[in-house]
Amino acid sequence: MPSGQAPPPAPYREHSPPPALQPHFQCLWSSTVAPDYAGGFLVVPDGCVDIVCKGGRLLAVGPDRVAARPALVPGSEVWGARFGPGAASAWLGLPMDEIVGQAVELGDLLGPCVREWVHRINDAQPGAGQAVFIHGLVQMGRDAPELDRQAMELFNVAAAAGRDESGVLAAMRAQLDMSERSLRRLCHAQFGYGPKTLERVLRFQRLLALARSDRQAGLAALAAEAGYADQAHLSREVRALCGITPRAALQQLLD
Repeated sequence: MPSGQAPPPAPYREHSPPPALQPHFQCLWSSTVAPDYAGGFLVVPDGCVDIVCKGGRLLAVGPDRVAARPALVPGSEVWGARFGPGAASAWLGLPMDEIVGQAVELGDLLGPCVREWVHRINDAQPGAGQAVFIHGLVQMGRDAPELDRQAMELFNVAAAAGRDESGVLAAMRAQLDMSERSLRRLCHAQFGYGPKTLERVLRFQRLLALARSDRQAGLAALAAEAGYADQAHLSREVRALCGITPRAALQQLLD
């Protein structure tokens, strides 16, 4: 790792949610922050919303337009549940464009039951807190509304979009058979931003996946395969989303 770059905060692990949560969450995850963590960890936009448990709090972490560097306590544990496309708005009871770039107290959205859940997590025996967190999700999931199927379709179209940004809206409208105004309203409510921004975010995630699968690939090859017009286009987009160069972003996110 280059001198001066902060170490990664922790081993980050994802695992499948229990069957009761699979209709609503794409994964559960955990991270143990390194005792010598000095800050600088980069979290990039992914078009998703998470419920996060950290520092004795439960938070609804909204979608990001640009990268964030969250405050993390050295030696602490962080647990999360990542909503599947189309699930967060119904579960949390508000449109996602109201919490873009924010971490909101879950109790402010869902009421006293969350405060009781937080108490159970904080009172758990050492090593048992994550199980209590997951059990609380399962309990709340029993009464959760069904996810929005149109939002799932919209997400899939955006994720599969190629280089032609001008064609994204047309492809979405054709797939969902709705007006441009209705499409934009749906996208803002379910993902926090418009269709083109969603497509940009998901193309960046496609870039990261390709870079992870081939660590030797050059930026020009990655740009072509991920759906950027060229390497210069990739560089502009990565700087806009992350605030740093593509090489620096990949170095931090893939190490």
